[in-house]
Amino acid sequence: MRCFIISSSIQQCQCGRMISPYLAQIALRRMSSQKEADEDSCGFLPQKSGYATAAVHVAQEPEKQGGAVVPPITMSSTFKFKSLTEPLNNFIYGRLGNPMRDTLEQCLASLEGGKVGFAFASGMGAISATALLLNKGDHLISNEDVYGGTYTLFSEFIPRLGVEVTFIDMMDPNNLEKAIKKNTKMVYFETPTNPSIKVIDIEVTVKQVKKHGNIMVVVDNTFLGSYLQRPLDFGADIVLYSLTKFMNGNSDVILGGAIVNDAGIAERLRFIQRIVGIIPSPFDCYLVNRSLKTLAIRMERHKVTSLAIAKWLYFHPQIRDVMHPGLETHMQQHIAKKQSTGHSGVFSFAHFGNLKNSEKLCAALKVFTLAVSLGGHESLIEIPSQMTHKLVPEDVKKRLGITDNVIRVSVGLEDYKDLIEDLEQALLVAFCEK
Repeated sequence: MRCFIISSSIQQCQCGRMISPYLAQIALRRMSSQKEADEDSCGFLPQKSGYATAAVHVAQEPEKQGGAVVPPITMSSTFKFKSLTEPLNNFIYGRLGNPMRDTLEQCLASLEGGKVGFAFASGMGAISATALLLNKGDHLISNEDVYGGTYTLFSEFIPRLGVEVTFIDMMDPNNLEKAIKKNTKMVYFETPTNPSIKVIDIEVTVKQVKKHGNIMVVVDNTFLGSYLQRPLDFGADIVLYSLTKFMNGNSDVILGGAIVNDAGIAERLRFIQRIVGIIPSPFDCYLVNRSLKTLAIRMERHKVTSLAIAKWLYFHPQIRDVMHPGLETHMQQHIAKKQSTGHSGVFSFAHFGNLKNSEKLCAALKVFTLAVSLGGHESLIEIPSQMTHKLVPEDVKKRLGITDNVIRVSVGLEDYKDLIEDLEQALLVAFCEK
């Protein structure tokens, strides 16, 4: 039966459920001013000053020939030599280096508080290049709650190179302690995790790993970006990104990144980047470099809007759980507060229904778009069990809680009230229509 309106603020379906679109008015009120938004950020790390300035100016010197304030795109595949053994301006061949790629890499490193940045053809390219730091006989430990593509890379491809891979639940430090072996050379994890939004303590993990020797700690920071979290500050060796997501923020580029401090790791990673050839085009580098200029203001909007929606969902009678570190009910909020300045626009929630309800919910949405990826200006929604994590084995998905009633959203830059109204009407369709 279809739901029918019985008042301007309360709706009822034939099954007798009362569903208020603004059941918790605080969820709609609290984000109405910057002051109130700041109050919701209390407890998280303070935002470091100078980030937005660095994004605009680091490695962005005006072009010398014409004085253009926007660094030009250099499309040349090869570059002139001054002599037989000396390049004219340190550039030789497009695969080895490009002025625009160099500009982007310098800016990425600065924003991360790192020394050396790398741009790759995709986020998976960055992860693959990092995995190639390992040699035959080495051991890689990965958190099992990772992006589906990463899980497939580590489970299907990396073992072919003679690298042993162990997946564990890193929420329990004892699991990590038991998994570390004499040949362990790398520990990899996302935080927050995808799609469960669990928060792993970076500093505690690094200290635990480093007790066992020179083991590289690699953190995928895609979900928060360097504006909200900087893993290098907590001892991580390599920070990885799908720059496609929040760092670019316009859903028009496929590009990945890596930032490191250690000169030895940087030298090896540069060699892999150049020889394997997992490089982005100059135009794609230009697009991401452009987008970094608005990253700070975009992330503030994502942060405020996603928390408002998460609070509204928390009070909805058909919602079982909301996985958002900004909520006090999140199990690892205390960890998030000590290593990040807030949370981004991506989070997940679970409803009381099944796959059919999830499908009806997604189909009924008018503002949210059913699509994978995240971090763009438009709001996206997906069912991880059927989309981003479809290739993950069923037993692993079940263990991780990636069930058919779990929905992941990426909140864009639209008005949050419009997004809440869209979710409200879609939930009514999903649970009150037969």
